[in-house]
Amino acid sequence: MTWTAPDVTRVGGPLAGDERPMLVALLAWHRSTLLLKCAGLTGEQLAERPAAPSTMSLLGLIRHLTEVERTWFRRRLAGEEIGRVYPDGDRRDVDFDDTDPGQAEADYARLVEEWRRCDAVAAAASLDDVFDLRGEDFSLRMIYLHLIGEYARHNGHADLLRERVDGVTGA
Repeated sequence: MTWTAPDVTRVGGPLAGDERPMLVALLAWHRSTLLLKCAGLTGEQLAERPAAPSTMSLLGLIRHLTEVERTWFRRRLAGEEIGRVYPDGDRRDVDFDDTDPGQAEADYARLVEEWRRCDAVAAAASLDDVFDLRGEDFSLRMIYLHLIGEYARHNGHADLLRERVDGVTGA
């Protein structure tokens, strides 16, 4: 049986109020938007690279954002000494280059699990907690802002990729 990405309900959140619940909710909205763009597609469809010569695919986005979340929340903010999710030396685009349709279900599950772990790290920290990155202080607040921007860009890519895979647009 061929695995298909599950249906997703995009999450909502407050549109006014305290800063933290709004940041958390907006990141959650973007996360669920990515999964919405993948819903109903097989591993083969998720791995399609419909915009040659780009290696970008929906599965590549899943893998890339897994790595991004782990890096910012767990490795940098929490200081966890954990490796990359998809290691391959210094190759920057391994998340996109080495996609395997047969691993789509595992990659999808890994992303969802990474979100759970990253949310736990963030819940234990203040928005004003900082870590040093190359001589600059970064706060949890900045991580939220950075990731919201990262997802916004990549969800735009996901819109185009999904349309090229099967013609689905919107949402």
